[in-house]
Amino acid sequence: MTKGFTFSLPVSVVVLAIFYIYFTTVFIFIDRWFGLMSSPGLMNAIVFTVVALMCVFSYTVAILRDPGRVPADYMPDVEDDQNPMHEIKRKGGDLRYCQKCSHYKPPRAHHCRVCKRCVLRMDHHCIWISNCVGHANYKVFFIFVLYAVVACIYSMVLLVGSLTNDSLEDELQTGGSFRTAYVVSGLLLVPLSVALSVLLGWHIYLVFHNKTTIEYHEGVRALWLAEKGGTVYKHPYDLGIYENLTTVSTFLLG
Repeated sequence: MTKGFTFSLPVSVVVLAIFYIYFTTVFIFIDRWFGLMSSPGLMNAIVFTVVALMCVFSYTVAILRDPGRVPADYMPDVEDDQNPMHEIKRKGGDLRYCQKCSHYKPPRAHHCRVCKRCVLRMDHHCIWISNCVGHANYKVFFIFVLYAVVACIYSMVLLVGSLTNDSLEDELQTGGSFRTAYVVSGLLLVPLSVALSVLLGWHIYLVFHNKTTIEYHEGVRALWLAEKGGTVYKHPYDLGIYENLTTVSTFLLG
């Protein structure tokens, strides 16, 4: 299922950054290091283009795919022996009910104040895709971040290689005309590579523990309350690293 899309400034910034990085990488870094028509240059251009296309494709799907709606007729079955896990409110012990959407919340669902509805297995609302990251689009979001990290690091390697390959004579012949492109690309790629690598590492951690970002922050408070009360807290969906990987891998590959 897809959702409607309206203009978003953060999404426009991401799209411009992708096209700028692609253009400078292929037509400046690769061309000045290998020569675009040489065998190494052509091979690197093709590989980088494939990575960029996968990045654009997964980014587009993450934006347009609905993150997961709660069925209008959803009703928790408290007598279901196959699914004994029922989340309750922190206070009162009642089943979780969304007053804004006027329906019960399935386990791991949360109400998004930006999207103004409940989202299945909601991780967070991401302004950079102008959408929630939830059950239905977590896979493509994760893949997008992975390809984005690969593309940024690949581009940085080509940037550095191109710079080290430039001789003083080449610099004098071009009159420093590419200097601005190198500086802007460096200022863009370094923080992007660091930020996206940290984001990728964070989501790998979440996959290992079968958590969402929301559940992690809720767990920090629950752990503090448990320690304060002299009890032990364990995330209810954490089955151990192997079982978590098996469960989440099925979810991601499905």
